[in-house]
This record gives sequence, structure tokens and C-alpha cells, in this order.
Amino acid sequence: MSLREKINEQLKSALKNKSKILVSTLRLVLAAIKDKDIENRTGETKNPASDTEIIKILRKMQKQRHDSANLYKKGGRQDLLDIELEEVKIIDSFLPKQLDDNETKKICEDLVKELEASSIKDIGKIMGELKKKYSETIDFSKASIMLKGLLNK
Repeated sequence: MSLREKINEQLKSALKNKSKILVSTLRLVLAAIKDKDIENRTGETKNPASDTEIIKILRKMQKQRHDSANLYKKGGRQDLLDIELEEVKIIDSFLPKQLDDNETKKICEDLVKELEASSIKDIGKIMGELKKKYSETIDFSKASIMLKGLLNK
């Protein structure tokens, strides 16, 4: 089952259960996917959004919700903060599981050895390999920090 189908199924279920926050979040997600479909139709691909594109959309929406949550936290708006965090949980449920810090560090160490990287100049080569192999499951900002630490020794 594709990611789009899973989201649609979840929306149908949420409508039956009258889950207000779930319905509104899933409708926002589907609207963003529809926008991507329209963009693709006018572009080169002419295909509906793929699962990879949908994951990118979800990651962007997730980041937006985190940013908003931070602002609400600073502003003392607990009611809005709770809504944003609930939306993040809903969006997270459709994303592939992210590797934890230990797994990320192990992968970075292995790639440094495999590619025989010795200086910070090799970071681009390593990041390229990470993107090829782990584009959906690794946090690149954490990986970059870890790589800089490994290569500066």
C-alpha cells in the first residue's frame, strides 16, 4: 500500500471516529500532496507525487510544526503548543523510522573507514554516500556534526 493510500485510509478512519485534530492534520497533508501533484503535472514528470516526494513533504511539514511549537513555547501558548505537538505525532506516524544517534555514529564511522576519509575535505564525499544509502532514515544535521568530529581528530 502506498503512503498516499495509507493517509487516505487513516483520514477515512478519523472521519468515522470524529477525531478533529487527526482529520484537520491529514487534510493539510493531503492538500500539500495535491499541490505537489499539480506541480508535477505542469513540470517534466507528469506523474502524481511518489512516496519519496510525499516523505519530503511530510518532513517539511514536520519541521514547520517543530518551529511553530518552539515559538509557542517561547510565547507561553501551551494550548497551541499542544496542538502542534499532536500534529507532529500524526505526521511522524507516516514517516520512516529515523536512526538513533548510536546507529548514525556507527554508520558514519564505517563510511569514514570505507572511503578512507582523512580530513574535513572528504565530508562531501561521505555525505553523498549517506544520501545514496540512507536518505530517508538518517538525520543529516546530526550526521554532519558527527562526521566533523570524526574527521577533526
